[in-house]
Amino acid sequence: MERELFKYWIGAFSNFRADKIQAIIEYFTSPKEAFYGTDGDLKDMRRVCQEKGIKFTDRDIEKIKSSRDIELLKINYDYICNHQINYVTMLDGLYPDKLRHIYDPPFLLYYKGKELDNNRKFISIVGARECSVYGRESAKYLAGAIALEGITIISGLARGIDSYAHMGALSVQGSTYGIMGCGIDVCYPVENLNLYMEMQSNGGIISEYGPGVKPLPYHFPMRNRIISGLCDGILVIEAKEKSGSLITVDLGLEQGKNIYALPGRITDKLSDGCNNLIKMGAKLVTRPQDILEDFIDYTDDSEQDRLMLCKILNKDELIIYENLSLSPIHIEELVILTGLKISKIMESLLSLELKDIIDQPMKNYYTKRYISS
Repeated sequence: MERELFKYWIGAFSNFRADKIQAIIEYFTSPKEAFYGTDGDLKDMRRVCQEKGIKFTDRDIEKIKSSRDIELLKINYDYICNHQINYVTMLDGLYPDKLRHIYDPPFLLYYKGKELDNNRKFISIVGARECSVYGRESAKYLAGAIALEGITIISGLARGIDSYAHMGALSVQGSTYGIMGCGIDVCYPVENLNLYMEMQSNGGIISEYGPGVKPLPYHFPMRNRIISGLCDGILVIEAKEKSGSLITVDLGLEQGKNIYALPGRITDKLSDGCNNLIKMGAKLVTRPQDILEDFIDYTDDSEQDRLMLCKILNKDELIIYENLSLSPIHIEELVILTGLKISKIMESLLSLELKDIIDQPMKNYYTKRYISS
């Protein structure tokens, strides 16, 4: 208990970079010794670290001294324990191995939910907040199919693509983690509260920011290094030419991660970022296998899926279903594509909706829906 208390103190009291915290521990030999170190000890530590190229300012030293309030420390520690908030530091074996090797790794990570499994593969899915129906359905479909194969989905729990990627993973009882740009106990955006809670059963919420920290704008570019650092590959679904998602990609490239992009129509501004990534060498993704084949022995079950559909759909329903995609198609276009009468199409579309395998995102427009097995 005492060891955990002081380990929590040294990771949580300031926004020191990990190298400074490690230098403090190396000098004092333990967080507890640092907590009770004298002014003379701190002065000597500062000198020794300076010789090694790690600079502590007067303000840094004051931060250390002012944080050494044992009663306040116990109150803060009790708070996280009582609110099911866990944490892991770089001193722990459970700390994510991939993060140890990135630039400016967080010394301490808070989490709610399950511990990260260092032995699993992780794919980050990022994209536009104001996404299209095509982006939404693609995110849900691809995340679900990838999670179904035992790969964990990482994203930022933001509006749009992030949220739909988490939903896709949860739809198949897959594992998914949201990396927050605010305090671990602050759900942002607030409309994702149900998602925030549900994810803790099949994954979790992670943040380098402690309880109560507000979602300040500069936190989000910072958290992107964690989203990219944790993963083995990054999939971008819809991004404008200048997009926050591309910050994650740049970080991922620096970290040596595989980059994937979903192509889009050249007339769609939301596809500019993805199409440009493909031009520059990102792997084009049109099906889950394009990602899965890089990480696991994967067998494409599309033929089995078609045989399943043949059993539950009649001839007209199957024709209509095979002419739908993840982009909305108007009912009049289906008449042209299928050659069926409008009355037969309307009847079949209603049947397909009742079977829960297509969606009508807007009046008279239809899309395929991802079917989880």
